[in-house]
Amino acid sequence: MARAQRARIRTAGLQPAQVLAGLSSLAFLVFGIVGFTRTGFADFAGRSDATVLGFSVNPLYNLGFVVLGAIGLLLTFGSGRSRVFGFLTFAAFGALFVWGLMIVGTVSTNPVSEAGNPFNLNGPDNWLHLGLAALGLVIAFLPARHKVLLPEDEEETVVADRADSATAVEPLPDTSRRPKHGKGPTAAREERPPGLAH
Repeated sequence: MARAQRARIRTAGLQPAQVLAGLSSLAFLVFGIVGFTRTGFADFAGRSDATVLGFSVNPLYNLGFVVLGAIGLLLTFGSGRSRVFGFLTFAAFGALFVWGLMIVGTVSTNPVSEAGNPFNLNGPDNWLHLGLAALGLVIAFLPARHKVLLPEDEEETVVADRADSATAVEPLPDTSRRPKHGKGPTAAREERPPGLAH
């Protein structure tokens, strides 16, 4: 019972959130780069008829995917950072989803109507953004794989480290200061004067 209470739990190895964040980041990069091949860089935030996989794109929209993909690749080198990327993905695409609903008229009043449509959003884009926002939440809350570390595992590691770093040396016994009563019978015979009887 005491062993279970003293055991520590640590994350172990490559986490599922890191894998999913890395794959998503690569997909965002590819989508953005392919979008640039369709739109070029002219009319950066304007309306464009170019599409990628049926979704309308423009250079600003492509740049958003490239930037988010690059940030995601940088954040995949840690479990916690991958979850930050998940929250970032949820926030970015959740905002685009709500904005897209206002642009296509699903929401009756559009408080940002004067901003126009710089990302060239349409109906199919809204469903894409909803799905990507959900993906961000999955990355953020995906359970981590853990390893239970028992106390004896830690002790073995510490002992192994000490054995590698220092060699134990035992002192030799000091034979020069033996008391007389500790001498053996052979040594006592040798110290008697030669004329005495044994």
